[in-house]
Amino acid sequence: MQIKGKVVVVTGSASGIGLALVTRFVQEGARVVASDINAELGARKAAELGARFVPANVAKEAEIQALIDDVQDHEGDIDLYCNNAGMGVGVGPETPDKQWELIQNVNVMSHVWSARHLVPRMLERGHGYFLNTVSAAGLLTEVHSAPYAVTKHAALAFAEWMAITYGDQGIGVTCLCPEGVQTPMIEHIPLLQKTAITPEVLVEAAMQALEQERFLVTTHPTTMQGFQMKGQDYDGWIERMRHIRGKAMRLLDEHERAQAAQATAAEGAAS
Repeated sequence: MQIKGKVVVVTGSASGIGLALVTRFVQEGARVVASDINAELGARKAAELGARFVPANVAKEAEIQALIDDVQDHEGDIDLYCNNAGMGVGVGPETPDKQWELIQNVNVMSHVWSARHLVPRMLERGHGYFLNTVSAAGLLTEVHSAPYAVTKHAALAFAEWMAITYGDQGIGVTCLCPEGVQTPMIEHIPLLQKTAITPEVLVEAAMQALEQERFLVTTHPTTMQGFQMKGQDYDGWIERMRHIRGKAMRLLDEHERAQAAQATAAEGAAS
């Protein structure tokens, strides 16, 4: 897929991966519409880059439909829709139902809803493309948060289904499955910070995949190594992930203790 001149929509555009995508798409000559729940920051960033901004909360189908209709009215048919907005919340089964519902809507149902309102239009004209930001957690898992792991598995499964079902009818899907990326989402996850890449590195990989119309984008060799082990020796992979989780929890505990110590020292200095 060539980006120049195309109508592109990016959700979760105010920071991180979304902001980097908007930046690159504008540079490539696309007509970019940026969208985010943070209307003030999102609008400012979009204006700085030369993109149009439309606020939307992707946890609500009606707002996704309104976003799509707005772009259709102003820019015309959407060539590339980037389901980039995502969130992390909760820990285990004790996570309240409201948080489970919210993360399900943002990380999974927003992809379903965008497809619901765009696929018929794309099928009618014979082409269209989705770029879905998922995570390596969709291929492997996430040891800190069950809701994140579950929803990223579901997001990947839906992207696979889309690619299988509509690939012969002109609709493409590229799925971003990075490990750590230097965004606000991993600020308190020291295990991922150690090997995190910049959003710009991920976007470069995404651009290559879009040009070649490839489905899967990974960023760390450990992702496919782990995925292959998972397929070949599931029990061995579970054991390995238990070890990794133990390491992650120790790092998280050290990180939290260091933050607490810094806060105490700051309070002492202030007094």
